[in-house]
Amino acid sequence: MQPLSETEIRQSFVNCSKGEAKRLNLPRDFAGTAWSELEFLGWRDQGTPDRGYLVALIAGTAVGLTLRVPPGSRRSLLRTSMCSLCTTRHPSSGVTLFAARKEGAAGRRGNTVGTYICADLACSLYIRGRRTPDVLPVKETLSLEDRIARVEENLAELVDAVRNQGLSFDSATRPPRPSAT
Repeated sequence: MQPLSETEIRQSFVNCSKGEAKRLNLPRDFAGTAWSELEFLGWRDQGTPDRGYLVALIAGTAVGLTLRVPPGSRRSLLRTSMCSLCTTRHPSSGVTLFAARKEGAAGRRGNTVGTYICADLACSLYIRGRRTPDVLPVKETLSLEDRIARVEENLAELVDAVRNQGLSFDSATRPPRPSAT
């Protein structure tokens, strides 16, 4: 990922107001970010732990998403779960359901896209083996380049869904079902 400035990051958010983007807390170690080892910049807000942020380059453009952990999200230490971006297996406490408000009118109506992501938003570290989950990892047969491509593809699908360009379950925009005649 190419390095981004604080201003570029704040301007990249597509599913929050400019005021919210201006007030959000950047990662504590932002100045020391190892950009060359990231597919996206992801972090949890230390002041508000139910919030997370994700910024990625999609078709060469920085796109940021605000994420929230829905109230009542339960975690179990007895089960394992898989991140939908990097496919890393974790104990359930290592994967969190994040909800991203949709962009535009759909988001203002309260529509969201939910997905399970590594709770620490460190997918790039997991696919490179720089961080290990607390369960026995599944032996990966893909090369690092292929794992990176998988994360980027899954991330692009998430961004498309938030931007109302992908699969949408919003009844106002869903095409009508064919009639059974």
